[in-house]
Amino acid sequence: MSTLQNPNLCGIDEAGRGPLAGSLVIAGVVLHQNIDGLADSKKLTQKRREELYKHIISSASYHIVSFDATEVDKDGISLCIQKGLLEIQQKLQGYEYLFDGNSKFGVSNLATLVKADTKIPQVSAASILAKVTRDKEIVAQASLYPHYGFEKHKGYGTKAHIEALKKYGRCPLHRKTFKVKALDEAVLF
Repeated sequence: MSTLQNPNLCGIDEAGRGPLAGSLVIAGVVLHQNIDGLADSKKLTQKRREELYKHIISSASYHIVSFDATEVDKDGISLCIQKGLLEIQQKLQGYEYLFDGNSKFGVSNLATLVKADTKIPQVSAASILAKVTRDKEIVAQASLYPHYGFEKHKGYGTKAHIEALKKYGRCPLHRKTFKVKALDEAVLF
Protein backbone atom coordinates (compact mmCIF):
# COMPACT_ATOMS: atom_id res chain seq x y z
CA MET A 1 0.00 0.00 0.00
CA SER A 2 2.98 2.35 -0.40
CA THR A 3 2.13 3.79 -3.82
CA LEU A 4 0.36 7.14 -3.75
CA GLN A 5 -1.83 6.61 -6.81
CA ASN A 6 -4.12 9.62 -6.41
CA PRO A 7 -2.50 12.73 -4.85
CA ASN A 8 -5.85 14.54 -5.19
CA LEU A 9 -7.65 12.17 -2.79
CA CYS A 10 -8.72 13.04 0.74
CA GLY A 11 -9.17 9.85 2.73
CA ILE A 12 -11.59 9.98 5.66
CA ASP A 13 -12.17 7.58 8.55
CA GLU A 14 -13.54 7.66 12.07
CA ALA A 15 -12.73 6.12 15.43
CA GLY A 16 -15.06 5.71 18.35
CA ARG A 17 -18.40 4.88 16.79
CA GLY A 18 -19.17 2.03 19.18
CA PRO A 19 -17.62 2.71 22.62
CA LEU A 20 -19.67 3.38 25.72
CA ALA A 21 -17.52 6.41 26.61
CA GLY A 22 -15.31 9.01 24.99
CA SER A 23 -15.36 10.96 21.79
CA LEU A 24 -16.19 10.15 18.21
CA VAL A 25 -13.24 11.35 16.11
CA ILE A 26 -13.22 11.81 12.33
CA ALA A 27 -10.07 12.57 10.35
CA GLY A 28 -9.46 13.58 6.75
CA VAL A 29 -5.99 13.20 5.21
CA VAL A 30 -4.39 14.27 1.93
CA LEU A 31 -0.96 12.66 1.61
CA HIS A 32 1.83 14.64 -0.04
CA GLN A 33 4.24 11.70 -0.17
CA ASN A 34 4.27 7.94 0.24
CA ILE A 35 4.41 6.66 3.81
CA ASP A 36 5.52 3.08 4.31
CA GLY A 37 3.66 0.91 6.79
CA LEU A 38 0.21 2.48 6.55
CA ALA A 39 -2.60 0.08 7.47
CA ASP A 40 -5.93 0.00 9.23
CA SER A 41 -5.21 1.48 12.66
CA LYS A 42 -6.82 -1.51 14.39
CA LYS A 43 -4.16 -3.79 12.86
CA LEU A 44 -1.22 -1.77 14.20
CA THR A 45 0.32 -1.70 17.66
CA GLN A 46 -0.16 1.45 19.71
CA LYS A 47 3.56 2.23 19.35
CA ARG A 48 3.47 1.85 15.56
CA ARG A 49 0.28 3.97 15.29
CA GLU A 50 1.96 6.76 17.25
CA GLU A 51 5.10 6.61 15.07
CA LEU A 52 3.00 6.79 11.91
CA TYR A 53 0.84 9.57 13.40
CA LYS A 54 3.92 11.81 13.72
CA HIS A 55 4.98 11.02 10.17
CA ILE A 56 1.49 11.66 8.76
CA ILE A 57 1.00 15.05 10.42
CA SER A 58 4.42 16.21 9.21
CA SER A 59 3.88 15.16 5.59
CA ALA A 60 0.17 15.59 4.85
CA SER A 61 -2.69 18.05 4.90
CA TYR A 62 -5.24 16.91 7.43
CA HIS A 63 -8.20 17.94 9.55
CA ILE A 64 -9.50 16.20 12.66
CA VAL A 65 -12.98 16.66 14.14
CA SER A 66 -13.93 15.42 17.61
CA PHE A 67 -17.40 15.09 19.14
CA ASP A 68 -17.51 14.43 22.88
CA ALA A 69 -20.02 12.15 24.61
CA THR A 70 -22.44 15.04 25.25
CA GLU A 71 -22.51 15.93 21.54
CA VAL A 72 -22.94 12.27 20.57
CA ASP A 73 -25.87 11.99 23.00
CA LYS A 74 -27.45 15.23 21.76
CA ASP A 75 -27.05 14.73 18.00
CA GLY A 76 -26.53 10.98 17.59
CA ILE A 77 -23.69 9.20 15.82
CA SER A 78 -25.06 9.70 12.29
CA LEU A 79 -25.48 13.47 12.57
CA CYS A 80 -22.07 13.83 14.21
CA ILE A 81 -20.48 11.88 11.36
CA GLN A 82 -22.33 14.03 8.82
CA LYS A 83 -21.13 17.23 10.53
CA GLY A 84 -17.57 15.88 10.64
CA LEU A 85 -17.58 14.94 6.97
CA LEU A 86 -18.89 18.38 5.99
CA GLU A 87 -16.30 20.14 8.16
CA ILE A 88 -13.48 18.11 6.60
CA GLN A 89 -14.74 19.00 3.11
CA GLN A 90 -14.83 22.67 4.13
CA LYS A 91 -11.32 22.66 5.64
CA LEU A 92 -9.71 20.52 2.92
CA GLN A 93 -11.30 21.94 -0.20
CA GLY A 94 -10.79 20.91 -3.80
CA TYR A 95 -10.15 17.20 -3.36
CA GLU A 96 -11.95 13.97 -4.11
CA TYR A 97 -13.29 12.51 -0.85
CA LEU A 98 -13.34 8.83 0.08
CA PHE A 99 -14.92 7.67 3.34
CA ASP A 100 -14.38 4.23 4.83
CA GLY A 101 -17.62 2.25 4.91
CA ASN A 102 -20.79 2.13 2.85
CA SER A 103 -22.78 5.18 3.97
CA LYS A 104 -22.43 8.79 2.87
CA PHE A 105 -24.53 10.08 5.80
CA GLY A 106 -26.32 12.45 3.43
CA VAL A 107 -23.10 14.13 2.27
CA SER A 108 -22.66 14.83 -1.43
CA ASN A 109 -19.34 14.84 -3.29
CA LEU A 110 -18.26 11.80 -1.29
CA ALA A 111 -17.42 8.26 -2.34
CA THR A 112 -17.44 5.31 0.02
CA LEU A 113 -15.59 2.01 0.06
CA VAL A 114 -15.93 -0.81 2.57
CA LYS A 115 -12.56 -1.59 4.16
CA ALA A 116 -10.96 1.44 2.47
CA ASP A 117 -8.76 1.71 5.57
CA THR A 118 -7.06 -1.53 4.50
CA LYS A 119 -6.80 -0.66 0.79
CA ILE A 120 -6.24 3.08 0.31
CA PRO A 121 -3.22 4.85 1.89
CA GLN A 122 -5.05 8.14 2.52
CA VAL A 123 -7.86 6.35 4.38
CA SER A 124 -5.36 4.26 6.36
CA ALA A 125 -3.66 7.52 7.37
CA ALA A 126 -7.03 9.00 8.40
CA SER A 127 -7.76 5.85 10.41
CA ILE A 128 -4.48 6.29 12.28
CA LEU A 129 -5.02 10.00 12.99
CA ALA A 130 -8.56 9.38 14.24
CA LYS A 131 -7.58 6.43 16.48
CA VAL A 132 -4.49 8.07 18.01
CA THR A 133 -6.38 11.33 18.62
CA ARG A 134 -9.28 9.51 20.27
CA ASP A 135 -7.03 7.34 22.41
CA LYS A 136 -4.98 10.34 23.58
CA GLU A 137 -8.16 12.25 24.49
CA ILE A 138 -9.62 9.50 26.66
CA VAL A 139 -6.30 8.59 28.28
CA ALA A 140 -5.79 12.27 29.19
CA GLN A 141 -9.21 12.26 30.88
CA ALA A 142 -8.74 8.87 32.60
CA SER A 143 -7.12 10.42 35.67
CA LEU A 144 -10.30 12.42 36.32
CA TYR A 145 -12.25 9.15 36.61
CA PRO A 146 -9.70 6.59 37.84
CA HIS A 147 -12.27 3.92 38.81
CA TYR A 148 -13.13 3.12 35.19
CA GLY A 149 -9.75 2.14 33.70
CA PHE A 150 -10.21 4.24 30.54
CA GLU A 151 -6.46 4.16 29.91
CA LYS A 152 -6.78 0.40 29.34
CA HIS A 153 -10.03 -0.11 27.42
CA LYS A 154 -10.42 3.39 25.88
CA GLY A 155 -14.15 3.41 26.66
CA TYR A 156 -15.07 0.18 24.90
CA GLY A 157 -17.45 -2.24 26.61
CA THR A 158 -14.93 -4.66 28.10
CA LYS A 159 -15.81 -6.86 31.05
CA ALA A 160 -13.76 -4.64 33.41
CA HIS A 161 -15.50 -1.52 32.10
CA ILE A 162 -18.96 -3.05 32.56
CA GLU A 163 -18.03 -4.07 36.11
CA ALA A 164 -16.89 -0.51 36.88
CA LEU A 165 -20.15 0.83 35.44
CA LYS A 166 -22.15 -1.52 37.68
CA LYS A 167 -20.22 -0.36 40.72
CA TYR A 168 -19.89 3.40 40.05
CA GLY A 169 -22.55 4.23 37.46
CA ARG A 170 -21.83 6.53 34.53
CA CYS A 171 -19.44 9.47 34.60
CA PRO A 172 -19.45 12.54 32.29
CA LEU A 173 -17.34 10.68 29.69
CA HIS A 174 -20.06 8.07 29.21
CA ARG A 175 -22.60 8.26 26.42
CA LYS A 176 -25.92 8.28 28.22
CA THR A 177 -27.86 7.20 25.13
CA PHE A 178 -25.78 4.03 24.72
CA LYS A 179 -27.60 1.28 26.55
CA VAL A 180 -25.64 -1.13 28.72
CA LYS A 181 -27.45 -4.42 29.28
CA ALA A 182 -26.01 -4.84 32.78
CA LEU A 183 -27.26 -1.40 33.88
CA ASP A 184 -30.28 -0.38 31.89
CA GLU A 185 -33.78 -1.71 31.90
CA ALA A 186 -34.54 -4.31 29.31
CA VAL A 187 -35.55 -2.86 25.98
CA LEU A 188 -37.74 -4.61 23.47
CA PHE A 189 -35.83 -3.50 20.37
